[in-house]
Amino acid sequence: MIPDWEFLTIIDGGGYGLFGAEYDPSEWINTNSNGFITVMIQYRLGAFGFLASEDIQKYGKVNAGLLDMRFALEWVQKNIEKFGGDASRVTVGGESSGAASAMLQAMAYGGREDTLFNNIIAASPYTPAMYQYDDEVPMNHYQHFVSRAGCDQESNSSQSAVFECLVNADTITLQYASANVSISGEWGTWAFQPVVDGEFIQELPSKQLLQKKVSGKRILSGNNANDGVPLSPPYINTTAAFSKYLKSAFPLFNDTDYLKLSEIYGIQSTSPQNTAPRYDTLGDHGPTALNQSEMATGLQQTVFNIFAETTFDCPSYLLAEAFSDFTKESWKYQYSVTPAYHGADLTAYFSVGATTPTRGLMHAMQKILGTFIIENTPVISIEDAKGGNDNSTVPKGVNGSISWPMWNTRSPLLMNLNTTGGHVVFDQVTEDLSYWIREGPGVTNEFTLADAAKWEGDRGERCGFWRSVGPRVPQ
Repeated sequence: MIPDWEFLTIIDGGGYGLFGAEYDPSEWINTNSNGFITVMIQYRLGAFGFLASEDIQKYGKVNAGLLDMRFALEWVQKNIEKFGGDASRVTVGGESSGAASAMLQAMAYGGREDTLFNNIIAASPYTPAMYQYDDEVPMNHYQHFVSRAGCDQESNSSQSAVFECLVNADTITLQYASANVSISGEWGTWAFQPVVDGEFIQELPSKQLLQKKVSGKRILSGNNANDGVPLSPPYINTTAAFSKYLKSAFPLFNDTDYLKLSEIYGIQSTSPQNTAPRYDTLGDHGPTALNQSEMATGLQQTVFNIFAETTFDCPSYLLAEAFSDFTKESWKYQYSVTPAYHGADLTAYFSVGATTPTRGLMHAMQKILGTFIIENTPVISIEDAKGGNDNSTVPKGVNGSISWPMWNTRSPLLMNLNTTGGHVVFDQVTEDLSYWIREGPGVTNEFTLADAAKWEGDRGERCGFWRSVGPRVPQ
C-alpha cells in the first residue's frame, strides 16, 4: 500500500482568512519516488469558518473551519484505499495556520487517540491569541459582523432572530461583512480565529500541550529563522513606539509580566535605533536575534523576535515537547536559509517553478519531509542531505545517514537547515522590507545540530516565560 499524506497548508496558510489549495506538490512527490499521495482540502475561512459568540455556540457551531478539516480527515479514512492509499498511515500537516490547524486537530476532544492520523508536520505553527468563544474579543467581532450584515438587535426581537437573520442573509452581504471585520484584527492576525469551545478545543495550547494530551504518534516540528517578518509591525524605532506595541499586543499582562519580558529580551540595554549593520545571526554564538538579524536591528528586531517566538517558534518547541514521551516521537528543525522570513520555506517544499532556494536545498528538504511521511523519520542519507554537492556540511550518523536525534526535553536538539557560499544579492521588496538572497555557483547545504534551549541566546528560557503567561496572552 502507498501511504497517504494529508497536507493542510496546501489548503490555507493565510491565518484562517486567506488563500486556498494553490500549491503544486508534484515535484515533492517525485523527489520521493512517488511514495505517497497528497490530499488537498478546502475549509471555510473568515466568519464562515470561525465566527464565535454565545449565539453561535447555542444555535450553530463555533470552529466550523476546524470541523471541516475533521470531516476531511474522516473522509480520508473512509476512502483513501480507493486511491491506493493506506488509511493506517496518514500524515497531517501544514505551514503557518495550516501547521496550527494540524496542532489543533491533534488537540481535538482533549487529545484522544482517534486513529485519524499517525504523523504531523508542523512548519511554523501560527498560534496567535486564542480566546474562549464568549470572551470580549470574539463577541465584539461577532457584534461587528452582525451589524455589517444588517442583522443587529435593533432589527430583530431576540438572539435567535439575529442568528436566523444571519442564516438567511445574502451570501454577498455576508462575504463583505466577513472581509470588513477580518481586517480589524490585531497586527499579524485576522479577526476570526479558532476559539476554545469546551468541546472540540477544550483548553489553551499552552496548557494542553504541556500535559502532552495529543493525538498522533510522531511530529516533525519546525520554525523559520525570521518568522517575525512580515506579520509584525515594521515601524518601531522609538522606545515609546515599542512600549505602545507591547501594550497593544499583550493587553492582559500585569506589571510583573512586562518587567519579566523586558528582562529576558534585554530591552533596557537595546538601542531603539536601527542603524547597526544587519546580518543573520549564527544562533549558537555571537549576536542574537534578540536585537539583530538581516531584517532589522535594535528594538525593531526585538519586536520581530517577540512576535516570532510567541506566535511561531515557542509553539513549535512546545509541540516537539508534547510528543517527546516514551509513547511518541518528535524531531525539531529551524529553516535558516536567507531570508527565512515567515513563509519563505514554502518554495523549498513546493518547488515547481521556484528559483530559490537552491536545487540542492530543495532536494534535501523534500527528502526530509518525504522520508518522515513514508518511513516515520526525517533522518535521510548523507548523499540526499548534501543535495548533490560533496562540499556540503551535514552531521554524519551511522549507515550512511545523517545524525538527527529525536527531541529530548533533557537534551533538546534541533537541526539547523542553512546554506553557505556563493554570493548574496540585496532585494528591496517594499520600503519596510528588504533582505539578502544567497545565490550563484558555490552555494552548498550547511546542516548542523544545535542545543535548542541555548539557541539564539537561551530561547528555551524565553519559551518557558511564554508558557508561564499563556493564560494572559491568551495562548
